[in-house]
Amino acid sequence: MISSNLLEAAETTLLPIFSDIDAKVKQNLKKILQAYQNHRIGVHHFSSVSGYGHDDLGRETLDQVFAEIMGAESAAVRVQFVSGTHAIACALYGVLRPGDEMLAVAGAPYDTLEEVIGIRGTGLGSLADFGISYRQLELTPQGTIDWTALQTAIKPHTRLALIQRSCGYSWRQSLSIDEIEKIVYLIKQQNPDTVCFVDNCYGEFIETREPTAVGVDLMAGSLIKNPGGTIVTAGGYVAGKAELVEAAACRLTSPGIGREGGATFDQNRLLFQGLFLAPQMVGEAIKGSHLIAYVFEQLGYPVNPLPLAPRRDVIQGIQLGSPDKLIAFCKAIQRHSPIGSYLDPVPAAMPGYESDLVMAGGTFIDGSTSEFSADGPLREPYIVFCQGGTHWTHIAIALEAVLQDLDLSIAQ
Repeated sequence: MISSNLLEAAETTLLPIFSDIDAKVKQNLKKILQAYQNHRIGVHHFSSVSGYGHDDLGRETLDQVFAEIMGAESAAVRVQFVSGTHAIACALYGVLRPGDEMLAVAGAPYDTLEEVIGIRGTGLGSLADFGISYRQLELTPQGTIDWTALQTAIKPHTRLALIQRSCGYSWRQSLSIDEIEKIVYLIKQQNPDTVCFVDNCYGEFIETREPTAVGVDLMAGSLIKNPGGTIVTAGGYVAGKAELVEAAACRLTSPGIGREGGATFDQNRLLFQGLFLAPQMVGEAIKGSHLIAYVFEQLGYPVNPLPLAPRRDVIQGIQLGSPDKLIAFCKAIQRHSPIGSYLDPVPAAMPGYESDLVMAGGTFIDGSTSEFSADGPLREPYIVFCQGGTHWTHIAIALEAVLQDLDLSIAQ
């Protein structure tokens, strides 16, 4: 009964915020519609080619559409990218050369990039293995960008600045577009040739502008997260300045092929349709994150971001404080997932991650987290990270079950 009352109070309080989210969805959808109209998208763009993938009209037009939507010169949207991490790695290897330095400006990178950089793991094929150095600016004690340090952080050999938009598995604020624009300005004041690169995973269509529309040189992300609209089966993207996109594409394929190769295996229709659906799916996920934050703050749990704060990605963190609560939370989410509701999440090692993870992800596309999902590393302070949600009402249904299960686990 307490959980139902809490949810009803949350829904009533959040109605004005939900209305504002719908307004942003409308703006982003208008932008997508305009791009589709400008490029005269028709059913002939859904056809595909086989083999090398040369002269794929749908793929080439989608690249142009995606670039226009993102405010970029160029884009490469490819099913051959295994994940967002793979797209990011291709971008980094495309830009960086031996003797260069990469500077992370928002503290430690996401777990899966640590082995790419070479700060964890065997180093086989990492950036460090190729003589590329790494440095990071630590966040302030308040978990924000150290703006003072950033003003003098760029060195002559700092070839690329890594800007991670989303908080990842850290307890910090994700970055707003305005903050990313300020970061780019400070970096370019020191060295106009330093490439500003954004890990854009979980951030697409949160605001009405994307990083490449505010001066970012290159960005990358996953197609089975926000831009895939829950229906894209695989892939990732890079977008930005044409020469940098081509450099990243040459790492995905090979020099001499770059963006010209890569069959889409009859996926073009899903790629176009998923992109069209994306703003609505993101909007529903954001509504759900507000709902989760409101309820758990009322129960006394630290939450990030706060219930009424503007969203900067689709991730909502809750500091649960114990492994039992983290596991109970994920089990409840899994039971109320559309796929695999009968499964029982257990902590396990995951490729690319430092700690064991417990994950609830009953999604139609494996690993997408686009339907309501939750996961967290088994390490203190035992934070669960929620993301996705195609209907905020589904999130409300699952949340009620979570509250009941947490009460049981606390009593035990």
